[in-house]
Amino acid sequence: MTQGASTGRTSAAAPAAGKEQRVTKQRLAVSAALDDLADFVSTQELHRILQDRDTAVSLATTYRILQSLADDGLVDVLRNADGEAVYRRCAVTGHHHHLLCRTCGKAVEVEAPAVEAWTARIATEHGFTQVEHTVEIFGLCPACTIASGS
Repeated sequence: MTQGASTGRTSAAAPAAGKEQRVTKQRLAVSAALDDLADFVSTQELHRILQDRDTAVSLATTYRILQSLADDGLVDVLRNADGEAVYRRCAVTGHHHHLLCRTCGKAVEVEAPAVEAWTARIATEHGFTQVEHTVEIFGLCPACTIASGS
């Protein structure tokens, strides 16, 4: 997630202040499916979930809705270890980072004041302003570590 982006939600399909979005059946269905998920999900995985629920939403529409929700700050989007965009409603509001399990996809939201201070210091040292950053840490969660025998 980039610094300054918001993850606050006023409702499952409400856009950020100042944005006009049509609230369609498809947008509500995508929002409801995201609300039911605990971990990050790819567009294809979410589309499969919607199909399993007999919800008529095309893959292209699913892509557009997820991008719109991300643009409105209603979901976090990041790249998994394979470089694929994945989405999730986050429980933490405000700027934060993620620990992600490479095996099962479990995500843990973490605040990192030391990273924030380092980012600000480096940007200032080099004269940069309006700085944004994303930090995702990949590894194995405790359950997958045990399962792998490591």
